[in-house]
Amino acid sequence: MDKNAQKALFEKEGYLVVENLLSPAELEECQTEIQLIHEFAAGHASDEKKERAEVARKHVQREPFAQDKSQGDKLPVLRKAENTRQYSDVFKNLAQHPNLVAVLQNLLGEDLLLFRSTLMFKPAFHGSSHGLHQDSAYWPMEPPRLVTVSISLNDATPENGCFKVVPRSHLWGVQEWGGIARQQDAELTDRKEVAEQQMDVPLTAGSALFFHSLMVHGSGPNTTPNPRNTALYAYFSPDVRYVTKDGTGERTFPVVAGLNGKTEMKFTAQKAS
Repeated sequence: MDKNAQKALFEKEGYLVVENLLSPAELEECQTEIQLIHEFAAGHASDEKKERAEVARKHVQREPFAQDKSQGDKLPVLRKAENTRQYSDVFKNLAQHPNLVAVLQNLLGEDLLLFRSTLMFKPAFHGSSHGLHQDSAYWPMEPPRLVTVSISLNDATPENGCFKVVPRSHLWGVQEWGGIARQQDAELTDRKEVAEQQMDVPLTAGSALFFHSLMVHGSGPNTTPNPRNTALYAYFSPDVRYVTKDGTGERTFPVVAGLNGKTEMKFTAQKAS
């Protein structure tokens, strides 16, 4: 699919799948790093990695609905790891992968800033459901036109909790969704009319789902004996504003591409409309 077709599909449906974004070697490097982050969370780190481990432990979240506190290898059952660029060069560099940036610049423009850098885990047997929601319902950015990218680091299937999307829901405007983390057997939404429109988006390892920050999405539980790991990033262009209720505060965001070679950009908060 050429660039024009990709952009047209994204604008119409609210999402886009790009296959084979990463090579097998890059996938292996990511999985090795994920193993290391789990070891950091467990308090295992060599002296040279001790500082990284201390930072990582501040940003990991355990799976809230896991029946066991640890996996068979005695490592913790994690739900996610936020702000990965602060303690992982592997995932810091992945956010700027040339294949990724090329698609994003086609969708958002030449200047790209990074809003979020996260790993989402679906641990074997324990990976819980993520309720249907819109990212922009929770993010202090206006207008709500960020692009989230979910890079599948394992094959993602309905059985292990692949993403579900509601096509064209990016045209609905911002709505209320409540909590996202849900029990394994819980419905992904209480809204029947939304549930009827959801569809699975299976991905092969190394492929990616790009979606509008207003698109309704979620994922089911992992009922398989293998983990399902995802590198999740969100990007925006510099015309998006940082907003707060009282219009005070500042945030600095990393520059991924463009902006005359700047490495970061500071935003002063504006009052939410």
